[in-house]
Amino acid sequence: MTKQIVLFKDLGLTDYQSAWDCQEKLFQENVHIKAVIRNMEMGAPGLVAENISLLRGSVADTKPETQHYFLICEHLPVLTLGKSGHVENILISEQEMQKRGIQYYKTNRGGDITFHGPGQIVGYPILDLDKFYTDIGKYLRALEEVIILTMQEYGLKGERSKGETGVWMDAGIPGSERKICAMGVRCSRWVTMHGFALNVNTDLSYFDTIIPCGIENKKVTSLQKELYRTLNYEEVKQKVKANFEIVFGVELQ
Repeated sequence: MTKQIVLFKDLGLTDYQSAWDCQEKLFQENVHIKAVIRNMEMGAPGLVAENISLLRGSVADTKPETQHYFLICEHLPVLTLGKSGHVENILISEQEMQKRGIQYYKTNRGGDITFHGPGQIVGYPILDLDKFYTDIGKYLRALEEVIILTMQEYGLKGERSKGETGVWMDAGIPGSERKICAMGVRCSRWVTMHGFALNVNTDLSYFDTIIPCGIENKKVTSLQKELYRTLNYEEVKQKVKANFEIVFGVELQ
């Protein structure tokens, strides 16, 4: 069986807005294509004729296709608040943010407040789940599995915490729970955007400025902290990419 192709792009170290703009463009292209497909299936030729020329490589008698993407980047220091988040979970003022060089954005992803910064692998899959499964919970578990498999390669046991999205360590031991990978996504017409943030060599002191993901009394950790050494960032990135291909059964190009 031929694997689905996912176009991969490494955005490198970039500011949050640039990465958001990039994924928003690709996300909206796919959402638009799906709207055109729906019009074609409903027999609305006028709407199809009006929009079909906007689709890459499409002609009026050819059904357009969505394209999967997987973006990876490393952000400059930034706090992002999800659409269901609470600003009260930010523990520093705007003046303090500016002093520390931390940007702040309200986003359209799910989840609460989190931090992105250097030493963290941020992954943004833009997938058409109609080509996989229309189950957002299953999608989130798959993203978690990508990280869990990556951690296994370093001898670490990543776990899920009941009722809490993301990847944890010692999730079932009260007082020892610590989050190593945060997740928050957006999904429209079964097209995804946003994704996960894995702490590799991240400066964890930034998390003291927030109540991470709005969850009190639980710690944050990183691969560096758990393994007592600085990791090869590029090596971890390659392992994440390989495990993404395994879990989703796709080929990155």
